[in-house]
This record gives sequence, C-alpha cells and structure tokens, in this order.
Amino acid sequence: MYKSTLTAIALATTLTASSVFAEAHAVQANIHTITVDGGKIYTDSKGMSLYTFDKDTKGTSNCNDGCAVKWPPLMAVDAAKGEGQFSVITRADGTHQWAVDGMALYTWFKDKKSGDMTGDGVKGVWHIAKP
Repeated sequence: MYKSTLTAIALATTLTASSVFAEAHAVQANIHTITVDGGKIYTDSKGMSLYTFDKDTKGTSNCNDGCAVKWPPLMAVDAAKGEGQFSVITRADGTHQWAVDGMALYTWFKDKKSGDMTGDGVKGVWHIAKP
C-alpha cells in the first residue's frame, strides 16, 4: 500500500509538473495549435494563423520592410528561449522572431479573425504553418 501511494504521488507530481511546463512554454512562445477544416495549424496568442515563407532559409528571415508590414513577424522578447521544434532567430534589424523547425513565423495582414487562412498559397511562397 505504501509503495502504491508513493507511486501515485510521484505520477501525479510528474504529470502536474509536465502540464505546468508545457503551459509556461506555450505562454512564452505565444504559439498555439487549433483545428481548422479538420486539420491542425499553428496560431499566435490571438488565434491568428501563422505562416512560413519559402524565400526564408533556416534561421534567417528574408521578409523585411514592406514585406514585414503585410506579413508581421511573430516577434519574441530578447530573453525568449526556444525548445524542441521552436526556436528564436535574430532578424536583420536585431529584433527576435519565433521560428518552427528553423523557419520564421509570420501572420498575414488580411486575416481578420481566428482561423482565417487567407495567406495560404499567396504568390506560391507563403504557407500555413502546421504541426
């Protein structure tokens, strides 16, 4: 009985710690997953769809100036730390941006509500970010 109780307490503590860690990491990254049209996509903290850009390379954003007005980068605070598939890259202007699998993440100025994906396929180089 004593051994079973300790095992249950250890399991509960581990599950709670894992949930707290995952929740804290999601808050730091401001990246969430939602289901839209039967598939999962990444969104920012407001539920706005996130996109990747074919002209970027891993670890480098090539969307600056006017491009970044239409495709706002998912900015990260200076102290942000990536983990797993999520990382923080440094943009040309020295600011920081979230990336998934090394590819910078952006929103699209024409998306107006959570779940909108109007930027998917724009000019054949913008794609919805998916898990």
